[in-house]
Formats: sequence, structure tokens, C-alpha cells
Amino acid sequence: MPETLSILVADDHPLFLTGLRQVIENVGHFSVVAEANDGVTALKRLRDLHPAVAVLDLRMPGMSGLAVAREFLSESTNTKIIILTAYDDEEMFNDAMDIGVLGYVLKDSATAEIVRCIDTVAMGEYFVSPALTSAALKTRTRAGDAMDAVHGLDLLTTTERRVLRLVARDHTTADIAEMLTVSPRTVDHHRANICRKLELSGINSLLRFALQHRAHI
Repeated sequence: MPETLSILVADDHPLFLTGLRQVIENVGHFSVVAEANDGVTALKRLRDLHPAVAVLDLRMPGMSGLAVAREFLSESTNTKIIILTAYDDEEMFNDAMDIGVLGYVLKDSATAEIVRCIDTVAMGEYFVSPALTSAALKTRTRAGDAMDAVHGLDLLTTTERRVLRLVARDHTTADIAEMLTVSPRTVDHHRANICRKLELSGINSLLRFALQHRAHI
């Protein structure tokens, strides 16, 4: 049996919060240990409880979900953070990735995606709503920068290109290892080579590149 995951859920809409909690608690290895209706309360309960996963609404009174995540992640990296948002905004997504958020889920699809998202981020992997990757993460960089980035794809081997395509489709390292019939360590090696060849640095850079350049991979 999977280890029980302690989860905090924060949202300022009572009906949505209740519905989301019910979806989460229908999973046997999930346990909602705290709720919050505003950002200040969410941060306090995060500090008190240090749950395995925190699901935070982007827009909350007192402090936004991003502000809560930024402050808490500067103190502790043990809790995995998921942001819920009604907005398919690229800038907000980039801000979330920059501070170490692992999950980013559109509220319209949260009840269908939250279980997979929690399981994914609990393993230290990224999860982004597929609707977000298609709607909000179209490349908006300057033309010159985009061309330079895409040009680097020519340096990748066939296997590395396949790994990058699977990253862009929101597959975890474990998923990719199974699909390629290799070990997770081998996938990590490919990911490191991709980052080196594309001159990417930072824990979120490969995911961001993959999502922004899906059409060219």
C-alpha cells in the first residue's frame, strides 16, 4: 500500500474547497490534514504541520497562493506545492516554476486532474494541466531568442529528442523510463545531456523549454 500523504488544501471559495476535499479524500492514501480560506492561515498551517503536499489557490485574501509558496519554500522544501488557478497566464506560470512549485492546475479541470497531480508531485516530479500547456504556454519570447533555442535541438540525439518530447507531454521520469525500457537513472542522464547541449540551467529550465517549444520538438 502507498504511504499516506498528508495534504493541506487552501481556497477562499467554500463550495469549491469542499468539493476538492471530497475528491482528494476518496483516495485511500490521501489524508487532508488542514484547510484554509486565506493565504495567511494557509502559511501558518503549513509552518505548523509541514504536510507532504499543499494545494493552494492562486487568488486568496491576505496572501496569494504564489506569495504563500514563495515564503514557505524559502524556509522548507519538504512540502510539495501545487497551485490552482483560473487563469492560463504564462507569466504567473513562470513565476510559479521559478520559486519551486511542482504542480500547476487549472481550476476548471482540477477535480479530474488533482489526484494524478498530487501523486506526481509527491514523487518530486512536475505536473502541469494539459489545457494550460496548449493554451497559455505558446512561445512568447522574442523571435531571436526563440530561434537560438530551437536551433540547439539539432545537437540532440534521436533518443534525447524522444525524451524531450515525452517531457513536453507531461510524462514523469518514471513514465519515460518505462516507455523507453531503461532505468530512471538513464533518463536522468539523458535529461542532463539535453540541458548541457541546450545550455539550460536551473531545476525548471528543461520543463519550461519543452513546454514552450512543443511544436518544434
